[in-house]
Amino acid sequence: MESSLRSRELSSWVDPEIAYLAVFASSPRAFWLDSGVHASTGFSYLGDGAELLTASVIEGTVTRSTRIATSRDATQTTHSTIFDALRAELAAERTDTAGTLAPAGEFTAGWVGWIGYEAGAHTNRTPAHPSRYPDAAFLRPARMLVFDHAARTVTAVERRDAGATTSSFDWLAGLPDQTPVAPPALTEFHSARWRHPAPTYAALIAEAQAEIRRGNAYQLCLTNEVRVDGHFDPLDVYRRLRHASPSHHGGLIVIDGTALVSSSPEQFLRVTPDGTVTTRPIKGTRPRGTTPEHDAQLESELLGSDKERAENLMIVDLMRNDLGRVAITGSVAVTQLLSVESYAQVHQLVSTVTARLADGVSAIDAVESAFPAGSMTGAPKISAMTILDRLEAGSRGIYSGAFGYLGADGAVDLAMVIRSIVIDADGASVGTGGGITALSVAGEEIEETHVKAAALLAALGAAEQEVG
Repeated sequence: MESSLRSRELSSWVDPEIAYLAVFASSPRAFWLDSGVHASTGFSYLGDGAELLTASVIEGTVTRSTRIATSRDATQTTHSTIFDALRAELAAERTDTAGTLAPAGEFTAGWVGWIGYEAGAHTNRTPAHPSRYPDAAFLRPARMLVFDHAARTVTAVERRDAGATTSSFDWLAGLPDQTPVAPPALTEFHSARWRHPAPTYAALIAEAQAEIRRGNAYQLCLTNEVRVDGHFDPLDVYRRLRHASPSHHGGLIVIDGTALVSSSPEQFLRVTPDGTVTTRPIKGTRPRGTTPEHDAQLESELLGSDKERAENLMIVDLMRNDLGRVAITGSVAVTQLLSVESYAQVHQLVSTVTARLADGVSAIDAVESAFPAGSMTGAPKISAMTILDRLEAGSRGIYSGAFGYLGADGAVDLAMVIRSIVIDADGASVGTGGGITALSVAGEEIEETHVKAAALLAALGAAEQEVG
């Protein structure tokens, strides 16, 4: 059924955290794309909806489901990839809403969700280890709040079926205007089980370096999974994480009992409606210092590290190649190389690659060409992924995939699923890893995985020490 998007600007600012708690916290399919607790620029998006796309790599299918009532869904399954399904949905969305798109922020409501790492198998290889989570899940927003942090405005957007003459916006009634209170304190603590304890991970690093010496890869992004048993409220976990580790691409996506909680610092792919593409790969990490002098020393050490610089340059070259397949010839450019960005827990080495899409190429084509991101595979990509499947001995799932929005107007903003937690009925999973090169030192690489996981485990109330 055709639908339109209608918008209404609120009379005053409402804190996003308060708004999510008041309107969307009880929704089984909801999202919060968050520019950060102290954001003064950019946009945040909160919303929910009933229509959902999920993908299974093993089955080679995409299922479209619409929640008609609390207890049942109307479903339709087709043999497709998530990329083909999204191409078709966005093309229909663009036609159905032509002339009725509600401008609010940079996201004209299309789809919000994640693409898991194993979804790259549709185009690159068959995964050795199936994910316990949906390989992709995208929600079509029916209601949304758009927060413009620079203008300090809030706009409500809702989807109305064709023929409706009025917009109710009754879900805005009683939206509180108050300052958020602190997230609930942790009352229960858990143990963290690492898929590969430190001695095993050190042996895997040695195997990765042997593959590099054989010429089978230049760099391998070797990852680990930390599993924490228990029952967790995704919203409580996200509130703790966003206050302790704010990021410009934070997010909470809740879909039918699985929740992605993220404080990602890395933009995987941004595409504007006019076809400008940007990717900002991160390779190179140091912890924050205990004093200003120590912090400056660690930042300088990161910037001067031959190993970290080489790692970043290899991924920049890989991303240039990925974008070059879908870009206008000569338009791919490195506009920022080896810059340090600092976050609450870490310093990161970041570069920026841009391009212009060729005629007839869509934003989804660009996503498919670059997925999974080279910063989470290594190079060359297909060889690296094959080696990593063997070494890691388990699926990555949603971790090291991408999450964010796909706009009906062709805009895309997807972040890397790093510095993230996936919560289900049985507990929580944290992915962590680092780029292995010939110059890697096992002890330093292991320490880096712990630094990256620390804030996530703290948000879960999990001990940082390894339990095998």
